[in-house]
Amino acid sequence: MLAIRIPRRKAVALATAAVLAGLAAPAATATPATATATKTVTTTATTTAASYDPAYYDAAAGKTGTALKSALHTIISDQTKLSYSAVWEALKVTDQDPNNSNNVILLYSGISRSKSLNGGDVGDWNREHVWAKSHGDFGTSTGPGTDLHHLRPEDVQVNSIRGNKDFDNGGGSFTNSGGSLTDSNSFEPRDAVKGDVARMILYMAVRYEGTDGWPDLEPNDSVTNGTKPYHGRLSVLKQWHQEDPPSAFERNRNDVIHDSYQHNRNPFIDHPEWVESIW
Repeated sequence: MLAIRIPRRKAVALATAAVLAGLAAPAATATPATATATKTVTTTATTTAASYDPAYYDAAAGKTGTALKSALHTIISDQTKLSYSAVWEALKVTDQDPNNSNNVILLYSGISRSKSLNGGDVGDWNREHVWAKSHGDFGTSTGPGTDLHHLRPEDVQVNSIRGNKDFDNGGGSFTNSGGSLTDSNSFEPRDAVKGDVARMILYMAVRYEGTDGWPDLEPNDSVTNGTKPYHGRLSVLKQWHQEDPPSAFERNRNDVIHDSYQHNRNPFIDHPEWVESIW
């Protein structure tokens, strides 16, 4: 329990400045990407100060298990919803390359690619649904199909290779994989974003509980979920969450979605300990 509540505007201004300062300082070996670059970017896990009003989670204080999940559902369900076409422009901001403002970072590939190359052709990037939209059959309709907390830029062909596969360890490499792997029924993201993927899946499971006209999305330990409203494998996702804690890039993305677009947050980025409390 916090003894002092910092005014939200002041907290956001101070801490966001610190986050952006950290993002602007690339590693010594990094080289800036060009507008058509295919550089692979490795995002490193760092700890940053909270840049949101801690009172956002007051209703979840002291809760665990199903009570915590229910409280978080109520908190994060208060959001502004985007159209699917609006997602294009939003991703150019949420996933901007911190070393090149003309580019976005592709989730699974780690490639820095020009923002202008959004579309459906080879060499373009498109809108990847981390919680595969067929898992619950919600498509691209406003709601889970347009929720920025699980939508990320990705190479068109890589997006197709991932398809609607569940997440698990193992598989082989492929063109522009960036270290990601795939086999007949599962997909393993590159190491630098495994925790990101886990926290996106778990966000969706808390946000969409079947109470607002959309399916009740839940994680399970299967890799054969198909069109069922489930996503796996939970045991592996929890492992990835522990091994790859929230990075500065991921925290900044959460802030941008909250402050500029949906006005809700992914609680597992802000409070990683809540994953174990619920699952």
